[in-house]
Amino acid sequence: MVDDDEPFRLALVDSLCSLEYRARGFASAEDFFAANGESSCDCVVTDIHLPGMSGLDFQRLLMARDLRLPVIMITARGEPGLEARVAASGAVCLLRKPFGADALIGCLEKALDV
Repeated sequence: MVDDDEPFRLALVDSLCSLEYRARGFASAEDFFAANGESSCDCVVTDIHLPGMSGLDFQRLLMARDLRLPVIMITARGEPGLEARVAASGAVCLLRKPFGADALIGCLEKALDV
């Protein structure tokens, strides 16, 4: 889970763990790579709007490094053309904050082919 909003990130990681998913949180894409997060995950959930590298840039870098991890994008913002940019990036889902656990689980199941 990559999100600069610490309370949201911690809550989402706790929720995922309570649903029996293994989850770790990172404040930025740069922190994810610095901690070698890609070596121990099956899916990435990332905010689109991050300081430094955006979620869309993060997705592009994962692909450039040939890391074929499914990505779920989240955002609280509405912008024209955002859905198209997320779809073009190869992300599995776009969730708009606030979202329910059912929506997240649906995206995770799709991403992990459960």
